Amino acid sequence: MDATVVIPLALATLLVVSGVAGLFIPALPGAVLLYSGLLLAAWAEEFHYVGFWALAVLLVLTVLTYVAEIESKPPGTRQFAASWRAAIGAVIGLAVGLYRGQAGILIGPFVGALLAELTVRRNMFGNIQSEFGKYISKVLGTIAKVALAIAMIGIFLFKRLL
Repeated sequence: MDATVVIPLALATLLVVSGVAGLFIPALPGAVLLYSGLLLAAWAEEFHYVGFWALAVLLVLTVLTYVAEIESKPPGTRQFAASWRAAIGAVIGLAVGLYRGQAGILIGPFVGALLAELTVRRNMFGNIQSEFGKYISKVLGTIAKVALAIAMIGIFLFKRLL
């Protein structure tokens, strides 16, 4: 392999890894990075293995990943009537949770949002119900995004290797 193939494939790998990380990190557009990496890899090999139809299917899965992202947030928020302060509390809880390892990353946003919600209303049961609903919605959305990303990578590898 010469540099005209190796460099784009290395960049494609970096984009795919960044895209997978972006499924969990809100600041990164995970699905777009993942698709861009797969598209660059196909281009680097002159679309010999992965062609138009496979890339079209991957694009549809990319769009579905955003649908899962969008649809996973409002149902939990609307149904359980959370306030905007809960979102701020979740970010603060995540920042504090980062220093506590994986358990802190999972529990920190929930606790931060719950404490922030207590500043809006004093009904502890309603607050717990609200935050639990948002948390479950977010977890289900993340599971859907990861499943779609695995499908995207699987389809690409299937077409590439067979």
